[in-house]
Amino acid sequence: MTARLLVYTRTTDYRHDSIPDAVAAVRALGEYDVDHTEEPSALEASLDGYAAVVFLSTSGEVLSPAGRERLARYVDSGGGFVGVHAAACTEYDWPYYGELLGARFAGHPAPQPGKAFVEDRDHPATRHLPAVWDVTDEWYDFRTNPRDQGRGRVRVLVTADESSYDGGRMGPDHPLAWCREQGAGRVFYTGLGHAREAYRDPEFVAHLGGGIGWAAGVAV
Repeated sequence: MTARLLVYTRTTDYRHDSIPDAVAAVRALGEYDVDHTEEPSALEASLDGYAAVVFLSTSGEVLSPAGRERLARYVDSGGGFVGVHAAACTEYDWPYYGELLGARFAGHPAPQPGKAFVEDRDHPATRHLPAVWDVTDEWYDFRTNPRDQGRGRVRVLVTADESSYDGGRMGPDHPLAWCREQGAGRVFYTGLGHAREAYRDPEFVAHLGGGIGWAAGVAV
C-alpha cells in the first residue's frame, strides 16, 4: 500500500509564491498518495491514515484548538511531521509547536548564495549531498539554537556557514536542517525552500524527499 501524506499550506501571514511549486515537487516524488489542503478542518479529522503531515511554508496561526489537539496526539502516538521553511513562522501562540519543530524563526537577510555544511551525512535527507553544499536561499535565523534546547534528541543535519553570506546572526553554530523525536513520532525540519527554483533543484528536492521519507518511516 502506498503511504499517504497530508500536505498543509495554509498561511495567515506572509505567503511564499513557491508554494504551488513545492506541492508539485512533493507530488512528483512519486512515492506517496498526496492530499493537499489549506482547510483547518482537515487537521481536526483523524490523521491516522497518514504516514506524515507536511507543513509546507505555512505561516501565522493556521490551526483551530481542535486541530492543535489532533496534531499533537497524532505525532506523540507515532505520526511523522515535516516542516519546510516558513513552517518555523507558524503557530507562535502554541508552545507545543515550538517544541515539536525545534526552533522558531527570528529573521533573515536578503536571499543570496552561500554555503552549508552537511554535518551528518548518515541520513536520507543528506547522504546524497556534498560535505559543503552551495545553496542560494533565504538563510533563516532562529530565536534559539535547537542544539541547545536540552531536549537531548535533536539531531542537526545541516548548518549554515555564515562566513559565506551576509547578514547571518546566529554565529558559528547555525543549524539549518535537523530531525528529532516527539513522543513516538518523528520530526524533520529544513529551513531551506524559499524560492520556486529550489523545487527544481535535484539536490534540494532529494533533501526534502529524504526528510519526508525519514519522518514517514519509509526511509532509513
